Amino acid sequence: MLPTRLALPAEVVEIAERLERAGFETWCVGGAIRDALLGGSREDVDLATAATPEQVQALFPKTIPVGLKFGTVGVLDRKRHLHEVTTFRRDVRTDGRHAVVEYGASIDEDLARRDFTINAIAYHPMRYEWRDPFAGAEDLGRRVVRAVGEAHARFREDYLRILRAIRFASRLDFDIDPVTWDAAREEAAGLGRLSAERVRDEWFRSLETGRSVRRVVDLWREVGAAAGWIPGLRAGYPIATDDPAPRDPVLLTIALVTDSAGVLERLKASSAEIQRGRRIDQALLPPAPGDVCPETVRRWLSAAEPAADDLATLHRWRTGAAPPWSDTVAQIRSRGDPLTRGDLAVTGDDLKAIGIPAGPAIGRVLGGLLDWVLEDPARNRRDQLLERAASLR
Repeated sequence: MLPTRLALPAEVVEIAERLERAGFETWCVGGAIRDALLGGSREDVDLATAATPEQVQALFPKTIPVGLKFGTVGVLDRKRHLHEVTTFRRDVRTDGRHAVVEYGASIDEDLARRDFTINAIAYHPMRYEWRDPFAGAEDLGRRVVRAVGEAHARFREDYLRILRAIRFASRLDFDIDPVTWDAAREEAAGLGRLSAERVRDEWFRSLETGRSVRRVVDLWREVGAAAGWIPGLRAGYPIATDDPAPRDPVLLTIALVTDSAGVLERLKASSAEIQRGRRIDQALLPPAPGDVCPETVRRWLSAAEPAADDLATLHRWRTGAAPPWSDTVAQIRSRGDPLTRGDLAVTGDDLKAIGIPAGPAIGRVLGGLLDWVLEDPARNRRDQLLERAASLR
């Protein structure tokens, strides 16, 4: 049952009023309307309008061209909050990845091109009027994600909608309508036509927002998306809780797969994210529960950094308990024990000054000094290190 009125921020109503006064029919649409009907936030409201992007830009002094080729202009309200204003569109042609659209459509035509019924609800903030041609409000009440119109056709227009169905279901804790789910599984081969960047973003967003990470993984498996895009998923579910924290999608990916660097490369993650996975894949094993003496932990930290904190988080996720070495790590860091060559009380220039030739010899001596200091951090004094260096030259 739709409410008689929906309370929206005054700034959103002001944008709609200005468009309407200029003769352009305007409705509030999108996820904020869906979430408001579920009792959530109603701040980030998008609008759909009969105005073209050029007309929107002419009406408002502060705009950002966030997606002009898709008909979208970002309008900054008086509080400098961005609202996306998009021209009514209808699809002319689609290829499973991108749609060619034309303007001049009505709000009903615009809603008809949307993915799911729960996202195809519009509200007119001055007339207090609703448009819900596909019974999206009823599906919100039933807690169901259902495709607009014929499900196969919706997925063939953009195969990413298969993954969006999973994200909405896992984030909202909804079921996926059986007909929609069957169509998603039957059309899943089309996921291979998507760009890695779009798939990665959907995977990461699902991991971040899903109420149960386990359910996200299960649905990706069941629909057939994991086989092509997330190969090497570990058997079962290798995390002790369905809701691990923090929701770090890169680290969650690393926890869930056997070759994390390879998967992150496939998804075209950033170089830093791929390197993060590679460091963890190659890191030395953490100290065993019975061997957490300070020297052992210092040597492990020296070799594992900067992956040590990630490895500790992975241990908590996989076992449900703090790592056995965590207290020792905290003590080592609190004392400031030296763990790297950069922490030593001497530098390469100091070693050159006592006659050690530049080049590999400097690195070899610094490595020997670090090994000596890891055994006993009290040795990290300049005079002692220079005396020791002389014996290592």
